[in-house]
Amino acid sequence: MSEKVETIKPYGAEGTGKGKEVEQMFDNIAPAYDFMNAAMTFGLCRSWRDTALKAVRSGDFAPERILDIATGTGDVALRLHDLYPSARVTGLDLSEGMLAVARKKLDGREGRELVDFIAGDSLSLPFADNEFDLVTVAYGVRNFSDLGRGYREMFRVLRPGGRLCVIELSRPVNPVLLAGYRLYSETLIPLTGRLVSRDARAYSYLPESIAACPQRDAMTALMTDAGFSGARWKSLTFGSVCYYIATKTKE
Repeated sequence: MSEKVETIKPYGAEGTGKGKEVEQMFDNIAPAYDFMNAAMTFGLCRSWRDTALKAVRSGDFAPERILDIATGTGDVALRLHDLYPSARVTGLDLSEGMLAVARKKLDGREGRELVDFIAGDSLSLPFADNEFDLVTVAYGVRNFSDLGRGYREMFRVLRPGGRLCVIELSRPVNPVLLAGYRLYSETLIPLTGRLVSRDARAYSYLPESIAACPQRDAMTALMTDAGFSGARWKSLTFGSVCYYIATKTKE
């Protein structure tokens, strides 16, 4: 399955790595990204985000350092800042186009000095071991060329006792729901994306990358293989999205 993820690329160019193509794609669609996210999920992306972040927040968990990988235009990182206003939040992304949008959202925001947006590779994180209390990734892991390596990097930078929260799009299991989902995701979304973002491939790549990405138990198995404990998942909205939570066990 992870090999299939690596071979699904936005533009399928010969001799170009998946990471470079993902960077180019997000640079292309950055101006339309927030609009398309809200439109194609009927605004549910915010509810999915908040449900997952509420689940990872259980107990007396109070992170001081937070890393949001594949931060995009920064919505999850900024929501984490709202939830943990005294924590330092770092958002990391390959795309400077997306990061430019994220940085604009900091203008005039209270506590903006505690939020950083930086360019970086999720497969080679520019941080020390055991640096973060919480790592989050929203709608990003299906774009990794090597999921196992990505999770090992997340494990490395988390401190013992730290938590991981991943939100990712998925395909419904029910055959009737899957048929409707495929019609919507493989026909209507690419058409709308082509008109709005002017990138002919970006929103055709979306359903392809979802189908290729490990889901549910297959995803938690990858987390466990990377060293995480207690990996679990929960489906939302008829199985069109899942969130995953895991822990780096204290030494």
